[in-house]
Amino acid sequence: MERWIRVLLLTVAVATLSGCATVSNWFHHRREAREERAQAREDAKRSDQSPDDDSAPPRVVDPAVERRKITVPRIRSSNIEIGLDYGALSIEDFGTNPVYGITAAYHVTEDFFFQGEWGRSKAGRTSFETLGGNIQLLTPAERHFTYYDLSLGYNFLPGEAFLGRGVALSSAFYILGGIGSTDFAGDKKFTVNFGAGYRVLPSDWLAVHITVQDRVFQSDLLGTTKLTNNIEMRIGSTVFF
Repeated sequence: MERWIRVLLLTVAVATLSGCATVSNWFHHRREAREERAQAREDAKRSDQSPDDDSAPPRVVDPAVERRKITVPRIRSSNIEIGLDYGALSIEDFGTNPVYGITAAYHVTEDFFFQGEWGRSKAGRTSFETLGGNIQLLTPAERHFTYYDLSLGYNFLPGEAFLGRGVALSSAFYILGGIGSTDFAGDKKFTVNFGAGYRVLPSDWLAVHITVQDRVFQSDLLGTTKLTNNIEMRIGSTVFF
């Protein structure tokens, strides 16, 4: 009996020691696992701060970009332009005849400008004179058509005109209107003028204009008082000062 009790006690003792060792090993493995996870987190933080990591934000690089050479229009700051023009004037009832003149402008702002004009043409013969033979309504001196006016202009479509691929010229469409006087048929007549034009600048001091205007005044030359429309189209060039 005592022998079996000793065997039983010995078995319990062995089992107890084995259980303690297992528990100890279990706690040891858990501690090692925690330490490995902590080390892994530390390594991950260090790798995030590494400059060789692909996930790190890229460095700021100053790129070597080849700059385009851009030529800026060098329009003179002078606001006065003066020039000559030539074209055709359709004098109502007297046919279309050549006209020439002088133009001067003062640019108040980029958009608005004042323009003064002087021009001269010579009226032809009316259909009544042509059919009547030797009938002359006007003397040679009275056939001179001379006008001068002062207008206000507005640049409403500034832009560029392109000549091929490499040439761009500053340009603008503009409208204008004003008042003046016309000396025709031995009488001076109050005149209202209005029209539009197109301006191109081949250089910083030269401009080319194409202008169409209507000069309206009251006339009773043919026995009936009426408003006459005298349409003029001309081309000219001006220089800036």
